[in-house]
Amino acid sequence: MGLSIDEQKAVEKFKKDVVEPSITKLVILDFFAEWCGPCKALAPMLEKVAGEYADKGVVLVKVDVDQEKFIAAQFQVQSIPTVYAMFQGQPVADLTSARSESQLKEVLDQILGQLPVQGGDADGAQAQMAEQVEQYIAMAEQILAEGDAPRAAGIFAQVTEMAPDNAAAHAGLIRALTQADQVEEAKAVLAAVEANPALAGDTLIENAKAALELAGNKVDDGELAALRDKAAADPADMDARLAYAEAAFAAGQRDAAADELLAMIEADREWNEGAARTKLIDIFNAVGLEDPWVVATRRRLSKLLFG
Repeated sequence: MGLSIDEQKAVEKFKKDVVEPSITKLVILDFFAEWCGPCKALAPMLEKVAGEYADKGVVLVKVDVDQEKFIAAQFQVQSIPTVYAMFQGQPVADLTSARSESQLKEVLDQILGQLPVQGGDADGAQAQMAEQVEQYIAMAEQILAEGDAPRAAGIFAQVTEMAPDNAAAHAGLIRALTQADQVEEAKAVLAAVEANPALAGDTLIENAKAALELAGNKVDDGELAALRDKAAADPADMDARLAYAEAAFAAGQRDAAADELLAMIEADREWNEGAARTKLIDIFNAVGLEDPWVVATRRRLSKLLFG
């Protein structure tokens, strides 16, 4: 057929992942790229709807246009996200314009009413949904670590709709809202979570709560300068130094906060039952344990404690 080896491999993979399942199922084919913001914003909705429609025979397959350029070219993909519905190896609808749950469900209902799509395996769908939830939580955590708190909050919010009892998603949403200076919104989410018996008391939720409490120590620039001067004037005044560290972190100066707390630990790690170390760990939990800054600062703490 005049195809290169790589193109033949791409075709075989597409047949296995898309064409063969589409013989009996309705495949939602999502063309995306890792760098595409709209793709990442749309993805949780596609995952959620596909999960809800799994027992009706709907499955979602994602195609990375950077990795599968040949396949994307065959579909003449001009922009992303591009989303098609596939049945028996053929595109049966362009779903790209369906950007909300209600729009996508309306189109799917119409298609399913016209085609002999076979229902799916509910247990398999649940397992797939759980895996997808984990993937999107990891993606949101990475985005939060990169400093885009509003975008991370948006993804976490969609994941909480997909998995209402997932503590990691709710905790991530609280932390992201807090870092985005949407403190009141974070408090509202926390209040709802604490009223849910399936989530209340979870360690991840408690860590997110600690992040929210740390944000409550925010002061204006003048007060922060005064706290810094007071802490610097008398290094033996550990209470003043702790107050400054808390205020610095709340003001977004996490390097200053960590430097102060590490210096306190070096001076007297047992002060007030290890209050400085406890506060630093609270900050780690607030930022997120996978955050590169946290990883680097934890190394500094370990070196200080264990040499």
